Amino acid sequence: MDDAHILVVDDDRRLRELLRKYLSDNGYLVATAADAAEARSRMAGLAFDLIVLDVMMPGEDGMALTRSLRAEDNRVPILLLTARGEVDDRITGLEAGADDYLSKPFEPRELLLRVGSILRRAPREEPEPARELGLGAFVWDLVRQELRQDGQPVHLTQAERDLLAILADTAGQGVSRDDLAARTGNSANPRTVDVQVTRLRKKIEDDPRLPRYLQTVRGMGYMLRPD
Repeated sequence: MDDAHILVVDDDRRLRELLRKYLSDNGYLVATAADAAEARSRMAGLAFDLIVLDVMMPGEDGMALTRSLRAEDNRVPILLLTARGEVDDRITGLEAGADDYLSKPFEPRELLLRVGSILRRAPREEPEPARELGLGAFVWDLVRQELRQDGQPVHLTQAERDLLAILADTAGQGVSRDDLAARTGNSANPRTVDVQVTRLRKKIEDDPRLPRYLQTVRGMGYMLRPD
């Protein structure tokens, strides 16, 4: 299942990025989250085939998140990672609803084998495609490519609509300015994208100077982060 979408949740930024790169290099689509709250935000907008979840996190830890997801009848497979390798801890993790348990430190290849094994066992359900993205007081209709507020369409120029459509299709992932410029027909002047972003922020952000939804990815471009 090389095209499986995996969510890596770990408060250790270095390990999180290492896992993202390793799994990506081995053919998986990978998103990351630094804590349980960010993981929930990711899952609200995207369907995942597997969660690689650290147990020891501040706030809501991995065990608590696992129990909560299972209580909500969310059956996404979960592989728990922890430095605590005692038998009781492994049993607790499995009783919480995890599909497997891997103690740190571990060999990357063992992680890959565990991931592959879980994905082969798990029935893969085709999720109902999302039709809308929430952006605070606004909703972006993915089918109609229409921005609405309180059920009423919000006027967008064609350039703004094209830009928002591209960012919505890749929600949660950064898109380079050059790529956005090329896909909106502005390859001769990528800075035109910045102008369109500024205009869109004035329409959808509470404070365009501190954007919550249409975020800048430093040194790269832009990203849409829905509710």
